[in-house]
Amino acid sequence: MTSVILAGGKSSRLGRSKALQVIEGKSLIQWVVDRLAILSTEIIIATAHGEAIPCSSAVRIKTVADSYPGKGPLVGIYSGLIASSNSRAIVVGCDTPFLSVSLLEYMTQICSTFDVVVPRIKNKLEPLCAVYSKNCLGPIQGLLEQNELRISELFSMVKVKYVEEDELNRFDPKHLSFFNINSQDDLESARKLAAERG
Repeated sequence: MTSVILAGGKSSRLGRSKALQVIEGKSLIQWVVDRLAILSTEIIIATAHGEAIPCSSAVRIKTVADSYPGKGPLVGIYSGLIASSNSRAIVVGCDTPFLSVSLLEYMTQICSTFDVVVPRIKNKLEPLCAVYSKNCLGPIQGLLEQNELRISELFSMVKVKYVEEDELNRFDPKHLSFFNINSQDDLESARKLAAERG
């Protein structure tokens, strides 16, 4: 399994690179890499211009540039899937330090007959904590060429397995996998949570 980390956002609300913010002495992206390395044979970091972000792992890390810069997370998914050595990839944001390895592992175990496996809580989807197959590349390219950048538009074009709340609760009852950092307040909350969890 490949893992793709999306790190191409502008971090406009935070005002500085999210990936490099530190929690408990470790950068946000290192938190994400450490969790994904348990499940992955390669990790791909998709950034706006292909700039490397400092982090380390026992598995191979590759950095790729967004194929269509400035087009948001959909292009990060596309660029990561193109670069992937495997037919499927876990896709997450660089600002999700509390990913549940057991939830991600479960999603990789049920993905073989689907193009996308994505969590759904009530009617809210979590497309940046999901598994995508290379079958999505054609549809995504079509969306990008039409300048349709909503990831949700992809889901009507491919075979999707929704992981519902009762399933999610077995692995991640507090839904911390979907806690992402957009603001200074979020960062402070994450630091407090990490300290509490040890």
